[in-house]
Amino acid sequence: MIDPVVLKGFRDSLPKDEIPKKRIIRKLEDVFSSFGFVPIDTPVLEYTEVLLGKGSGETDKQIFRFKDNGGRDVAMRFDLTVPFARFMASHHDEVGVPFRRYHISKVWRGENPQKGRYREFIQCDFDIVGADNALSDTEILSLMHTSFMALGIEHYTFHISHRGLFSLFLSKLGLEEKSIDVLRTVDKLRKIGEDEVRKLLTDITGSSDKAESILSYITAGDGRSFMETLEELERLSGGESEASKRMREIYSMLSALGIEKSFVFDPSITRGLDYYTGIVYETFLDELPSIGSVCSGGRYNDLASLYMKEKTPGVGSSIGLDRLLAALEELKSPILHDTATADVLVVPTAGMESKAMITAEKLREKGLNVSMYLLPDAKMKRIYAAAESGAIPYLLTVKEDGISVKDLRTRETAEGDEAIERILKDRKN
Repeated sequence: MIDPVVLKGFRDSLPKDEIPKKRIIRKLEDVFSSFGFVPIDTPVLEYTEVLLGKGSGETDKQIFRFKDNGGRDVAMRFDLTVPFARFMASHHDEVGVPFRRYHISKVWRGENPQKGRYREFIQCDFDIVGADNALSDTEILSLMHTSFMALGIEHYTFHISHRGLFSLFLSKLGLEEKSIDVLRTVDKLRKIGEDEVRKLLTDITGSSDKAESILSYITAGDGRSFMETLEELERLSGGESEASKRMREIYSMLSALGIEKSFVFDPSITRGLDYYTGIVYETFLDELPSIGSVCSGGRYNDLASLYMKEKTPGVGSSIGLDRLLAALEELKSPILHDTATADVLVVPTAGMESKAMITAEKLREKGLNVSMYLLPDAKMKRIYAAAESGAIPYLLTVKEDGISVKDLRTRETAEGDEAIERILKDRKN
């Protein structure tokens, strides 16, 4: 027999896991749609040249790459942003700009599995392309905030920064040619700590003084308000710039929306992917910062130009669904509690199969999810076990003289229409 083992970094998902996951996805889709974003999809496989060199050197090493049956060099997408840039080059004239999209699907990276991080995982992306201004940046930030509110998550903080400001600062230090290495190193701050980052920066820059200057920059937000941090970064980067003006505009809009308290200016946020050019951000759960960012993104104005002549600026964000679910499970979030496979389990007595099916259909028309018990002449113990295994709260028995309903949580029984109304009222609440 074949050993039914799953590859390392991959996993099966049981109904108790999939039900809350699908509920979260539906909530996010509703929020995305409310902002005028529309769904798209792209292939799992792309030509390798489409993906390589678009994320980072580390990401390139993690790509699942192989020759297909036709001898073509292909790879599995490592995120949803790079395929989206290719998508825009292919369909620019069909969708027009500005274009708002969302895409919820699996991606693959051959990295070391850890808690909340797998080699196959789901990303929930939402982007705007065709607009480069503070309004589009802020709309993405506002959508992030609304999404977390819709999921019932209460304690979270969005850490935002701007690649342009950091680039100006590095230019002032004479480190333009080493900016990518510096950015990638700073991005590891939360993973490896300040001392290790200091050592790496000293090796990259060849100067302990420059390494200390960079550390002073990325910690400039400690103990300061958003605007105080911005003013300090302006000073360190050589004065007011387009980047600092953009951040000032964004903060003004966040304040007008009344959501500015959820955002902090954190200069240590750089994002390790090479394609970011402007604002960047990561999201941390206040009660569980150790799990890392659960929603990240930024502005990428040059990515689409790799595939098309027209300049198509973009900005977007991605919720890492698997990591978020791991965090919500640890925090015992209420959104994960309801894992019922149906509202009602309908059980026909002998000869009442057709009547049971008619009853089930009427319940579905009223908005209930109904499962039919399919095995004949089962003992009540087996029927109860079937309901409990699916976390189904109500058992409806169809008899020759009518119906009876049992609430399996309280063991209370009711008959006829009264019982149906009780179920409807309960499930609506």
